[in-house]
Parts: sequence; C-alpha cells; structure tokens
Amino acid sequence: MPSRRKFLAQAGALAAGAIGPPAAASSPNAAGRTSREAVSLCGEWWFRTDPEAAGEQQRWYETHQSTSSRRRVNVPHTWQVDSDFADYRGVAWYFRTFDAPSDWQDAAIRLEFEAVFHTAKIWVNGQLAGDHVRKGYTAFVLDITRLLRLGSSNTIAVRVDNAFDEHMVPRGRSSDWAHDGGIYRPVQLLITPKTFVERVDIEADPDLESGAAKIAITAYLRNTSSKDWTGRIFFQIIEDKTSSAVMTSSDTPRLTVKGGATQTSKYAVTLTKAKLWHFDHPNLYRLIFSIGGGQETHEFTVTFGVRKFKAKSSGLYLNEEREKLMGVERMAGSNPEFGMAEPSQWITHDHDDLKHLNCVFTRVHWPQDKRVLDYCDRNGILIQSEIPAWGYETFAGMGAEPDEDILQNALDQLREMIARDRNHPSIVCWGLCNEIGGQNPSAYQFAKHLLEEAKRLDPNRLCSYASNSLDQTPERDVAGLMDFIETNEYFGTWAPGTPVEVAKHLDKIHAAFPGKPVVISEYGYCACTADRPEGDGHRIELLRSHDEVFRSKDFVAGAIFFCYNDYRTHIGYSGVGALKQNVHGVVNVCGAQKASYDALRRESSPVESLSVNNHLNTFQLELKTRRDIPTYKLRGYKLRGTFYGAGEIPIERQEIELPEIAAGAEASAALTFSQAGVPLLVKFDVLRPTGFSAYSFNWMP
Repeated sequence: MPSRRKFLAQAGALAAGAIGPPAAASSPNAAGRTSREAVSLCGEWWFRTDPEAAGEQQRWYETHQSTSSRRRVNVPHTWQVDSDFADYRGVAWYFRTFDAPSDWQDAAIRLEFEAVFHTAKIWVNGQLAGDHVRKGYTAFVLDITRLLRLGSSNTIAVRVDNAFDEHMVPRGRSSDWAHDGGIYRPVQLLITPKTFVERVDIEADPDLESGAAKIAITAYLRNTSSKDWTGRIFFQIIEDKTSSAVMTSSDTPRLTVKGGATQTSKYAVTLTKAKLWHFDHPNLYRLIFSIGGGQETHEFTVTFGVRKFKAKSSGLYLNEEREKLMGVERMAGSNPEFGMAEPSQWITHDHDDLKHLNCVFTRVHWPQDKRVLDYCDRNGILIQSEIPAWGYETFAGMGAEPDEDILQNALDQLREMIARDRNHPSIVCWGLCNEIGGQNPSAYQFAKHLLEEAKRLDPNRLCSYASNSLDQTPERDVAGLMDFIETNEYFGTWAPGTPVEVAKHLDKIHAAFPGKPVVISEYGYCACTADRPEGDGHRIELLRSHDEVFRSKDFVAGAIFFCYNDYRTHIGYSGVGALKQNVHGVVNVCGAQKASYDALRRESSPVESLSVNNHLNTFQLELKTRRDIPTYKLRGYKLRGTFYGAGEIPIERQEIELPEIAAGAEASAALTFSQAGVPLLVKFDVLRPTGFSAYSFNWMP
C-alpha cells in the first residue's frame, strides 16, 4: 500500500485542468507540483445554456468539443451576472477535463461541490456519477473512483437547473433574494486512501469553574474497498494561535472497518486550561485525526472552539456572562460583478466591514459559504445559520400538516447544513425558517418537525425562527417552542406605526413568553415601494428611535439590523437585470457607504462616549460604556491615538491597554505625544482585542 506522503504527491500531480484538448497525464514526480489532498477544479470550464432542456436527451454529457454555443467561464460562476442571462431561469451545462495519474489506482477519488444552485446532475467520462436535487446551499460529495480513466484525460459534465420549483425550500418565488444559477462555490477533487476519515464532529463542553473542557470526538470512517481494514487511531489537539500541541491521544485499541462500510468511532478527552472562544477573543483549536494501517494512513483536520451559549430567563449568556448583542445581517451575492459566486477577497471585504460596524451577532437566510463561517470563527461574529424557508407562500394550499415533499426537502437541507457546519464555534443557533406565518397549522407543524430534528442531531445548540406573526395572539405562534423568541419588526416601514407601537409589540410578546429572551431578528427601513422612496435620513431615524425602545426593555437580548447592503433579488423593486434589487442597506450593492453606515457603527458600539481634554499634548480621556444594547464587558481592549500634523499627515501613534470595563461603567486613560507643536487632528480609536476599532473620536483644537 502506498504511504500518505505518496498519496499527497499523487494528489498534487493533477493539473489545474485544461478545457481545450486533453493533456497527457502527468508523472507523479512532475516539477512544480504541490502536495495536497484537495485538488482544486476551480478555474476555466465550458458553459452553455439549455433553454429547451434537451441536453440530457441529446447526451451532451458524452461530448466535449467546443462549439459556438459554448463559452469559457471561471468557476465558481453564476450566469445571473452576465447581461445575456441575467433573467434566465432553467437548465445550463458546465464541462471540463482533468488528468488522472495512473498512480491513483490505490486511491479513493471523490468529487466535492461546495454548492450548486439548485439542482445538479453530474457525469464523469459520460457515465452518471450522481446528483444533488433541490438543495442549492449545501455541499455534496460523489465517489468517482470507478469512473476514472487512469493515466489519461477525463471529462466532467454538470447539468444545473435553477428554475423556480414548487417542491423545495425556498418554494417557488416565495423568497426574496438572488436565485443565482451555477456552480457558484468552489469544487475540488479529494484524493485519499481507500479507507479514510470522512468527517469528524466535535462537542466541546467547558467547565467554567475548573477551566477544563470535555471534548467529545465522533469520527466517521469509510472503507471503499472490498476488503476489511484494520488499523489504529491517533489524534492531537493543537492550539491554533501558537501551533503548540495541548493534548495527544494515548494508545488506542485497534479497530476494523468492514469492506464497503462506514463506521462511527467515538472518543472522549479532557482539555485542561481551555481557552474559551468569544467574539472578542476567538480562540481556536485544531484537531488532527489520523488513521493508520500498515503503510496506508489518512489525516483529517477540523477546527473548533470551546464556548457555551445559552438562553436563560430573559437573557442570552456567552460563557455564563449575560450579554446584550447587536449586529447587522449581510445578504450574500449582492455585488452585481460577482453575484453568489463571491471571491474570497469580497467575502473578507464585507465581513471586515461588518466588524467595523461592531457586528457581533448576525443571522443569515441560507447556509453560507464555508469561507464566511471560517471568517466568523477567526474574527469573532456570532451567527445564526438558517435553512432557506421563507414566506407564507411556502404553505399555500396545505392543510393541517405541511406537504411531505416540502418537509422532506427542508429536513434534508437541515441535516446537510448541520453535518457540514456544526463544528464552527461562531454558529450559536440553527435558524429553522423565516416569516412563515407561524400560527398557520401547516407552518406550525413544519417548524416543529425541524426543531425536533435539529435537537436530535445537535442537542446542545440553540434553535429559533424569525417570526413576523406575533402581532396578534402571539401565544399561539410556533415561536413559543423555540429556545428564544425572534421577531421581525418593521413598524414605520412595512407596517404602520411609531416607536410607541414597537414598545407595545414587544410588551405583548414578553407577556406571552415571560420566561424567554426576545431578539429583534430584523428591523430597518426599505425603500421598496412608491410611498417609501430612498432617503437615508429615514433609515437613520428609524435605527435610533427603535434602538431606544429596545434599550428600555430588559427582556430584549439582541437586535439585528436589516440590512448591511442593498441586495439583489428576483423580486427587486429597483433596477433591472443583474442590478434588480431592494434598497435596504447602509451600503449599496457595490459596497459604497451611505450616511447610515456611520450611524449604525455608533449605535452598535459597546462604547457610549469618549470625552477628551488636552494639556500640552497629554490627553486625558474618559470612556463610558453602554448600560443596554449592546452591553458586554470590555476585556483586553486598547486605546490608540494618532497625531496628525500639517497636511493631515499622521506623524505619531501612541497606544495603551485599557483595564477591564463592565457594562455601564466608566474608565480613565491618558495618552502623551512627544510632539511639541499643536496637532491638526488627533484620531482616537478604542480597539477590540481582534484589532478592529469599536469606537472612533476625532479631536481638533
């Protein structure tokens, strides 16, 4: 059997992949090769639409010749940002070739798509490899070992369908976001031994008194050969920041995985002096899980964090500290240049913006790109990840129970989301649906079934759903089954009313569910109808006046502004083609900031004010934190001052550490600059431990 090192070298032998004439298979020792188990198939593919849905019958998957109807595209790709296809809903095809070295004869080769919207059917070398139907936001993997031509060129054909569909969630046209067709997230080959680690689940339960954490490890081992595999398990836990090993497994007994079987293997260890994960201190660990039998080994790495997030009485508690959280939701896929096929740099750009906006708590309407979740893990954003069930129309024509096809599709998406994303410490809640009419019997039962399944699969994580049906008889709403109550409130925009009505609405919810915290899962101003033209002043006024109400209610545990960006959607009230959108954000679809951006940053800061006095360039500062939303202790924060001279040139920077500051408390600090002259400007920033500014103040003489 070849060693793991040889498998890695063989994986690296795969060329980036020609889309023209087939290339000769590379030698496993070819120069310039990188060693890795995941080999990207991103890059150039052929693309063509199939408006008559005739391609499968005409066996397009068997041929790969370039024709005038095909064009070159770069995957990840969505055709919805192409002016020729911006409004096209239906079938399209993707094609490419890749080389498979003959040395892969002892490997298992799998093809992983991180997402295709929404239905995909895949052929390799003209043979059906598998499909993924009506699930446009979750990853899937196909074993293509038996279909490969080793030592030769291989073809992949992918049939994609993004037509509105009545048998899935989102159902038909019920949702309000961009339904971008295509292979819009990365795709890669996974090259491993025939027995490999398919997945590892981590449960990290901290004991906050002792400082230790119980780590439960569940590994899924798969044997794709016909022979039984016998070997040993080895694992290490590595502190991500320092790359130092903090726990190594002792001798584990040998185990056998039957040929053609998948086996679950469980382990429990204790991590002493565990560093907790928090949005201001996003400490991470890596588990390196290995299996070995003879010379054949496989290694699987997963990142996790140690934290506890609970709903108790009227509060949300992170690591047993009550914290009132604030944030803003981002609608992915809204930049018309990229659509849903967002590159890494744009994902980072937008989430850096969210951090600058003091977002520590957000939700999303569908399972996100794993690069989004990795960012939230590493930079500190709590997130509620949701399956894409939106709207009253989802249950149109149903009786006391939801239709079986809709329920089954939603359950499948929930299972795939949890299986892929459960190890992310940033995910603190599974969102089950949005604005479904939670007092409608079929909608009620739908959410109830999803809640039961989520708790079966992941019993320690909170679950909720964003309701807009709590105005009347809230006690009858399925929201009452959830771990905490979420309400989308749009008084003064989608619904008539003033902050007075907001207060009455919240009091009514609290009276119905006095033992549960309430989170404002959406609020904001949408310029979506003729009577509500865009005027950013309205957005700022609504933000501030509604926040004032939230801060007067102790049972309100969080608020998420909707939304960060104007967003692309097939039912947009503004724009055409790839620019069809709803104007709802503090930045436009291209990321340009509006005046409301600064207002949201200030409202979302845990710092209420910073006052400054100067005496001969020694600055005395008084910092005051908020008493209500958002409130949390400031630990490890710093104060930075930047001295600007003539021409607005920064010429000196001073930085000091701040003491721990409780919610509603004040702290004093002093910064002294060496400059003798009077500054043109001194910019002060209160810095989070992650380096992002939580509050800015410009002092001028």
